Amino acid sequence: MGYQQIDPDDLDPTPDYPCDRRGISDAAELAALHLATYEMEPGEQLPRTYHYHDSREEGFYVISGTLHVETPEEEFVVAEGEVFVAEPESPHRAYNPEDADEPVRVLGTGAPKSDIAHPYEPDAEE
Repeated sequence: MGYQQIDPDDLDPTPDYPCDRRGISDAAELAALHLATYEMEPGEQLPRTYHYHDSREEGFYVISGTLHVETPEEEFVVAEGEVFVAEPESPHRAYNPEDADEPVRVLGTGAPKSDIAHPYEPDAEE
């Protein structure tokens, strides 16, 4: 059996990311589960791009603040203590609006870990 106790604030931020991302799954060397914390200042987004996955299920638990998630159908406003879930093949972009009053902190998880993100272009659907 193996156990680890990790404080995400002790981890280095992921370089070249659009917000402060701390890779818990990287630090714990997890093979199947993606797990990270994200802190977005007003105007920052969580993913590198509006995207979808072929088979990954993703969940975003809002630790503090309010998360906004753009989808092709609607925008979700996810309050502190709530969870947003994106099923496979469901395009989404999580962000903190420019006019937000505070940062938003999120615990993001997904499996399988190795399912790469595909860019989604909303205008290409029209």
